[in-house]
Amino acid sequence: MNGGHQHRVFGKRAQEHILILASGDKVRHMTVRPWMAALAFCFVGVFSIGYLLATSYLVLRDDLIGATMARQARMQHDYEDRIAALRAQVDRITSRQLLDQQVVEDKVDKLMEQQMALTSRHGKLDNLLDRAESSGLKDRDSAPSLPAQSYAPAIKDKRASLGESGIEAIEKQLASGAPADATPDNTTLAYVPATETVGDRADRIFSKVTLSLKDVEQDQRNRIEQLTSDAGNAANAIESVLTRFKIPMPETAVKQDEDNSAVGGPFVEPESNDDFNNSLIALDGALTRLEAVRSTAESLPFRNPAVGKEMTSPFGNRRDPFLGRLALHSGVDFRFSPGEKIRPTAPGKVISAGWTGGYGNMIEIDHGNGISTRYGHMSQVLVTAGDTVDRNDVIGLAGSTGRSTGTHLHYEVRQNGRAIDPVYFMNAGLKLATYIK
Repeated sequence: MNGGHQHRVFGKRAQEHILILASGDKVRHMTVRPWMAALAFCFVGVFSIGYLLATSYLVLRDDLIGATMARQARMQHDYEDRIAALRAQVDRITSRQLLDQQVVEDKVDKLMEQQMALTSRHGKLDNLLDRAESSGLKDRDSAPSLPAQSYAPAIKDKRASLGESGIEAIEKQLASGAPADATPDNTTLAYVPATETVGDRADRIFSKVTLSLKDVEQDQRNRIEQLTSDAGNAANAIESVLTRFKIPMPETAVKQDEDNSAVGGPFVEPESNDDFNNSLIALDGALTRLEAVRSTAESLPFRNPAVGKEMTSPFGNRRDPFLGRLALHSGVDFRFSPGEKIRPTAPGKVISAGWTGGYGNMIEIDHGNGISTRYGHMSQVLVTAGDTVDRNDVIGLAGSTGRSTGTHLHYEVRQNGRAIDPVYFMNAGLKLATYIK
């Protein structure tokens, strides 16, 4: 009843599935419920999916690993290519720096050679400039100054920095566009554009320095040419005066390079045949000639024996103060105070000193080339025959001895024993004042 009631209320009951297992005499059965079937189905589905996934992984793993390795290899190759490119760029930069360093070193060496050459030339000029100054030419202060003090140390400092660090000092200066302070004339270079290379900037600086050195060299040449011309003109002026008085020219000036009577030897090319050395030789010859004629002129009585003194009687015919008749006055008279010092008009050798007739106390000095001077009427003679005197030596004191009407100096100039007017010599001395001491 209950069972029929239940069927009526809940409907027909689902029929259960029974799983029967028989093994020999034993029989077992198990009721398969829906949830158990669903659980089994889910288990089988999960297992199948896992199996498929595992199989897929095992199948695709080699491909994934290969793709990863290929990607890593490509990245490694890219990095290696980039590193190789960077190394090549570094090599190019290093090569350029080495090339720039070599170029700059060569330029510095060349500038140092020019600097040393100019310094050597300046050293050769020293003696010639001293000789020119002593010969009465222009003062040597007007000679061009050599940048040995301002330029050479700067080059040496830069040269010293070319060791382990290469050319860094010059490159930094050039790369920064800073003004160059090592030029000989101490001028500053303008800032260079940043687009210029180190070589271009080096060329600008070294061109500036080279031009400055060439200016110094040209100044030296101009100075030598000017001194050579001045020495020639001075020698000509002195020679013209000596010729007027029939003074023979010194052999050094006449036959400076013409005495070929006892010379010889094999022909050998000259060590140097540049214009500068030739100009030095020309200057040396001009100075040698000037020194020879100047020495001759300085040994002759071209000076005034009584500077600032009154001339009381000239050379020539005059009325004799004692006899009152015409007579030749063989010298000139200068008013002196008693006891004043008397000096010769040129260096020479005393050939007579003492009482000499109408001259009173008289001194005669031989100056060579047939020229002699006499100093008469002195109160006291301070030298003796045979003495060698200079023009600054005191040879006696003024007085009024012999045929004299008052204290004065009787001064004569004689050439080959014949009296000539001393005024001619004194006037010539005025013309030679710039060339003789």
